[in-house]
Amino acid sequence: MTHSTPLRTLRPWGWYETVSEMPGNKIKRIGVNPGQQLSLQRHHQRAEHWVVVQGTAHVTLGEQTFDLVPGQHCDIALGQVHRISNRTAAPVEIVEVQFGSYLGEDDIERLQDDYGRS
Repeated sequence: MTHSTPLRTLRPWGWYETVSEMPGNKIKRIGVNPGQQLSLQRHHQRAEHWVVVQGTAHVTLGEQTFDLVPGQHCDIALGQVHRISNRTAAPVEIVEVQFGSYLGEDDIERLQDDYGRS
């Protein structure tokens, strides 16, 4: 049996690794650096489920904002506006499970981005 290590993709806010990808679902580990946040975004072809495994994640989900700690989770419906932020001095890590007919990285509509991406 061979074991492969996921490749870490660096982003201005932190990193992600694709752990598993099959038709209809993808699993990622996502790390958010202290004081950073992902784009305020939505997806048109996938839903997501986030589980916090390290740190305190500040989540925007539609009109709601709340914090999640390790072991807590939330669901992001298809088309729902969402964001994860790290407002602490410690790293945040989540496991993200994506569900949908298309799971490409280009299915991101950025509504607000701290890093000038559109």
